[in-house]
Amino acid sequence: MKCQKCNKSATFHITDLTGDGLLALHLCPECAKHYLQPEAEDSETPKISGVLSDQLKLEQTAEDLKELDSKKCPICGISFYEFRQAGRLGCPHDYVFFGTELKPLLESVHGATEHVGKHPQRGAYDTESQTELIRLRGEMKSAVSKEDYEKAQEIRDQIRSIENQS
Repeated sequence: MKCQKCNKSATFHITDLTGDGLLALHLCPECAKHYLQPEAEDSETPKISGVLSDQLKLEQTAEDLKELDSKKCPICGISFYEFRQAGRLGCPHDYVFFGTELKPLLESVHGATEHVGKHPQRGAYDTESQTELIRLRGEMKSAVSKEDYEKAQEIRDQIRSIENQS
């Protein structure tokens, strides 16, 4: 993870409970030293905590965090709280659905928000096909549990046709 001030490697992870908000900082040793042992404060110089919270939008009230945690993906049903606990998303659509919340996290961890590297040679490559497959598999599972086998067979055939197109 990179330092939020100077982009060096962050080794200090500070959670600051100031006022009514929560501020999470990831700093390198030098920036952490300046943050934890501030020199004579100049009234015209903004505090690092204020600058970082404005820049990265990390300061959130408990109500905002509760509202964010209850947000659920309409495709796979994973909540943002479940993602925070497990560290994994449920489907490709989650990157779109939780995009505003994930972007700062991805930038701080990976340094970019675009994938660079290898892609699978088999299977559905585009996210729309993957999302459709996940939705159809959920519908098929629901149809089987309701013992609507004719509907499940139709859905199975749709799944096979999408998989064969890839």
